[in-house]
Amino acid sequence: MTTPLLSGRDHLAALLTALPALDTERLDRWGRQLATVLVGGGRLLVAGNGGSAAQAQHLSAELVGRYRDDRPALSAIALHAETSALTAIANDYGYDHAFARQVQAHGRPGDVFLAISTSGTSPNVVAAIRSARDGELLTWALTGPGPNPVAVLSEDVVSVDAAATATVQEVHQVAVHLICAAVDLQIGADRSAAALRPVPRPVRRYDDAELAGRGRS
Repeated sequence: MTTPLLSGRDHLAALLTALPALDTERLDRWGRQLATVLVGGGRLLVAGNGGSAAQAQHLSAELVGRYRDDRPALSAIALHAETSALTAIANDYGYDHAFARQVQAHGRPGDVFLAISTSGTSPNVVAAIRSARDGELLTWALTGPGPNPVAVLSEDVVSVDAAATATVQEVHQVAVHLICAAVDLQIGADRSAAALRPVPRPVRRYDDAELAGRGRS
């Protein structure tokens, strides 16, 4: 059944009903855990479609840049924003693989993949979660009402129980800011940048014999 289009005070009333139910404790926990991953040299991969893509890019921008206070840059990639890769993958493999292929390329065990989906049913987001799980990434999701496939496949989920897509998206935006605040509080954004410099990842180097063997596989 199609929900009524809300405007004015009805729109605000729906938002004010949904916001108090937001799982702030879980979001704070995500932020603390994400801070540990990122300062340790790990990465956040985040994906969504439409308005959720905009929120994914907002989150990555806050982490790579800054949320409020100065601190070292943290590694985060909004997968829809790499347009040449996105369109090439969609053209060659189909749009359902547009995010999953990038997870396979960029994700490493222990990284975090965050899915943002108001419906929780987007096939390309579902495929990306499966790739993230196969790659031993942590999988989190921001969704609308559950249960839904994105929520079921993810290790941890914050679902917004609201009928209107706009309400879900507005609450997701608050969730994004709460994650960012929790990251900064965990790492101490008021400390010097040098004290918080992320640990570089070890570089895997191959000798000539290994490279020759990989070329034959």
